[in-house]
Parts: sequence; C-alpha cells; structure tokens
Amino acid sequence: MKKPPTLLTVPLLTAALPAVALLCVSCAPAADTAPAKSAGTTTAASAPVSLSAGSGPQAPGGTAPAATGITWDQVSKDKAVETARNAMADFARPAVEEKQWANDLARWMTPQATADYSAVDPANIPADRVTGAATLSVDDANGYGVTAAVPTNAGTYTVQLLRTGKDAPWKVNRLTPPTP
Repeated sequence: MKKPPTLLTVPLLTAALPAVALLCVSCAPAADTAPAKSAGTTTAASAPVSLSAGSGPQAPGGTAPAATGITWDQVSKDKAVETARNAMADFARPAVEEKQWANDLARWMTPQATADYSAVDPANIPADRVTGAATLSVDDANGYGVTAAVPTNAGTYTVQLLRTGKDAPWKVNRLTPPTP
C-alpha cells in the first residue's frame, strides 16, 4: 500500500518544481534575434574576411584585408630585418642562464610570445649564432606583419614579426626552427 506524502515532502516537491522549470528554460535555444530579411534583399559582410596563416581564406570568398594606410618602405624593411636578426641573436644562446636569456629575448617579443617562450630552456636550442643577414618575405597588402628567414649554424629559422602601426616597433611573434 502506497503511503500518502508527509508534510515534509510536499514543501520539498513544491520548492523543487520551479528550480526544474528554470533549468529546462535555461537549456532551451535562444530566440533568433537576427533582423528579418525583406524579400529581394541580400546581406553583405560588414568587413573583409581575413586570411589564415597559410594565406588561404578563413571563410569562402575571403580576401586579405587592406594594409589600411601602412605601406612598405625601405625604413620599415630595414627595421624588420634588424629586429629579426637581433631577436635571433638573443635566442641562439644556449649557454646563457634561463632568466637572463628570457629577459634579453623579451625586448624583441610580443607580449604573447614573451609568455610562450618563458618556459623554453635555452640549453635545448641547437643554434648558437646567426650566420648571415635576415631576408624578408613581404606581402605588400599587409603592412602589419612579415616573416624573415634568419640563417644560423643550425639552419635557417623563420621569424614572424608584427607591428601595430606604421611607427610602432616590430615585435617577434614566433621563431620557427628549420625543418629537418
């Protein structure tokens, strides 16, 4: 024989029902808040689609964003080459104590790269010197970034450099070792 609910279980059930209802409502899909399209109109993107690191579009039909007023000149190229070489020279010092190595390298790095490379043990770096001049691979449509090839005694490293504006300093975002 089934027992009738006691006075203690009825308030608990009553209190639990609103919580269950709230949980179900919070899991329901949100309403579509996109503006309604009128017949015969199309929607255009408000900004160009950026390209991925491999220069392929991140979305179909994407194009590279314009340099937005930053044009390449010889001064920009010279500063990028100098930064790539100096950063690689500070990077390729496996005999330097870790803290000193990280502090010296940080002056050339973006904030993200500084954090990324802070855990690197310089003793694991195969290169110990730069052996030639850096050469740039310039994309004329992108005044904010460039890659440089920097030869070392362990092979040629690829150095990715970024800047936030025409007069902003070049900063290293990534140092990629030679492919074996």
